[in-house]
Amino acid sequence: MRFQNTARSVYAQPGTPLRSPRSLEYDLLARMTHGLRVSWETRRQDFPALADAIAANCHLWSTLAADVATPGNALPQALRAQLLYLYQFVEQHSRKILNNAGEVEVLIDINTAVMRGLRGDPGQMR
Repeated sequence: MRFQNTARSVYAQPGTPLRSPRSLEYDLLARMTHGLRVSWETRRQDFPALADAIAANCHLWSTLAADVATPGNALPQALRAQLLYLYQFVEQHSRKILNNAGEVEVLIDINTAVMRGLRGDPGQMR
């Protein structure tokens, strides 16, 4: 639910200048990353907030994966394959976190690397 509200706030702000899809994707990843970071710090007091942040991040990654899997997607095939792999990894690692067998920093690192790529610094993606 929080993801939908975040998406609406990014995509439907009347009176704001038009932004590129790349800029919107960056902003969504930044918001998800911030939510993950904050909810991880307070997970002992508010585990449902962490679960919500992880679910929102997974939903974003699911949406990105669906987009790159579309036959008309203009990204290079190798990059599309990398993003699909990252989606699968995010899903698997998110389950580990929810089962108390993983740490959120891995997801934060992935989001941050993709944000660097969206900024035009692909050399930083590993």
